[in-house]
Amino acid sequence: MRFNEPLRERVCAGLQGRVVEIGFGSGLNVPFYPEQVDKVSAVEPADLGWKLAGHRVAESKVPIERAGLDGQSLPFPDNSFDSALSTWTMCTIPDVASALSEVRRVLTPGGTLHFIEHGLAPDRSVQVWQNRLNPLQKAICGGCHLNRNIPALLTTAGFEFRDLDAFYSEDTPRLFAAQNLGVAVAP
Repeated sequence: MRFNEPLRERVCAGLQGRVVEIGFGSGLNVPFYPEQVDKVSAVEPADLGWKLAGHRVAESKVPIERAGLDGQSLPFPDNSFDSALSTWTMCTIPDVASALSEVRRVLTPGGTLHFIEHGLAPDRSVQVWQNRLNPLQKAICGGCHLNRNIPALLTTAGFEFRDLDAFYSEDTPRLFAAQNLGVAVAP
């Protein structure tokens, strides 16, 4: 499985209209944008990520603009996007609650947040080790948290789930493999 392509294709299904992608990175989701996407505003703090995305952006059938650097403070008016996309990003945002509040603010009522994120495992025995190792993980992996409860964060931010699938990735130690993939709706 190259760069989790089946999961990227699955999370991008149903995106439409104007899309804000939080943590655009090197543009690995670009090939999976559906035809219903009119434009993507890419929020990416790392210049290197944007540089690595150059060829994907150039080849995209969908117009893509780098339109922000920080998911915690989005430079867009209220209700300006139909959809949002976040793939393996919420683990590293320092103030993820603020970022989710911002995403909700810029989505139109009924707009959707499509996400796949790793985080807190469903099994208590795995959670114990995630909590123990989280400080080390953050220190050596650029602020990445092992133990963020993604469904709880989304619910607290006011989102309602349309779809939510919690599972462990195959061929990955469970400590790192707990995934949440779904679509949440901004009321």
